[in-house]
Amino acid sequence: MAEKKRIAVLGATGAQGGGLANAILNDPNSEFTLRAITRDPSKDSAKALAERGAEVVQGDLDNLDSLKAAFAGCYGVFGLTNYWEFMDPERERTQANNIAEAAKDAGVSHVIWSTFEDTRRWVPLANDSMPTLMEKYKVPHFDAKAEADAHFKELGVPTTFLYTSFYWDNFIYFGMGPKKSEDGKYAITLPMGDKKLPGISADDIGKAAYGIFKEGDKYIGETVGVAGEHLTGTEMAQKLGNALNLEVGYNAVPADVFRSFGFPGADDMGNMFQFKAEFNGDYTGARPVDRTNELTGGKLKSLDDWLAENAKRIPLE
Repeated sequence: MAEKKRIAVLGATGAQGGGLANAILNDPNSEFTLRAITRDPSKDSAKALAERGAEVVQGDLDNLDSLKAAFAGCYGVFGLTNYWEFMDPERERTQANNIAEAAKDAGVSHVIWSTFEDTRRWVPLANDSMPTLMEKYKVPHFDAKAEADAHFKELGVPTTFLYTSFYWDNFIYFGMGPKKSEDGKYAITLPMGDKKLPGISADDIGKAAYGIFKEGDKYIGETVGVAGEHLTGTEMAQKLGNALNLEVGYNAVPADVFRSFGFPGADDMGNMFQFKAEFNGDYTGARPVDRTNELTGGKLKSLDDWLAENAKRIPLE
């Protein structure tokens, strides 16, 4: 019996990484084993993975040496960064570079790097139709990841570049769910007009990444985008309303209004949604549902599927 290949998963206790961790652990015939990388192996979520058979290893994205040790002996690495933890694109790019350098040092055969488009290819800094943020970004949490793509390529790290989509889990965790207005009616608010927003269950991102690893080197050097469905704000509101058994409307506010909401990162997110709306064909086209369904083994969830499992977890304010 061939020895199983070890995959190091960053963010294994989070959304994307957790989805991949589950996909590996839930497959009794998997050719892979899971090495879950976490800053704190003593936390309950890490212990739960260990109890399910994962190897849990300490690793810190800000510490290159810790990542080199964490990736040693691994066939694959699933790499991602969490911009929203610190909202510092320079730090995020450094963390991504650390992933690339540690993977190169460990001789990893396949890295999946969770990244995004560089929005400045579509909206140059000199274009004032969208505010420039931090002097050199349009959408910092997209652009900094995209800048890091080059480091993986320059180092010759065998990499698949994974473009994710809006997590439907954001309706639960990120304050994106229906809100009650003064008239007592509920609505979701997005600056997307009538354009379609690619969305996906965070768990399915992990399943798709697992599908990429199972394909060997097929997707090395490729950019693969994933989505569960492409839906307008009106369609999402209707589906939310059906699942929650209440009327949910859709506030299609202008991007300028969304940027003015004042919560941390509102300007970044306002620019992001403006980019998705104004270049909708490119953005949705890079995230085909049919290929995502293939990568998940035909088990891709629609929003209705996801809501059937999770609607009760959505907080209503």
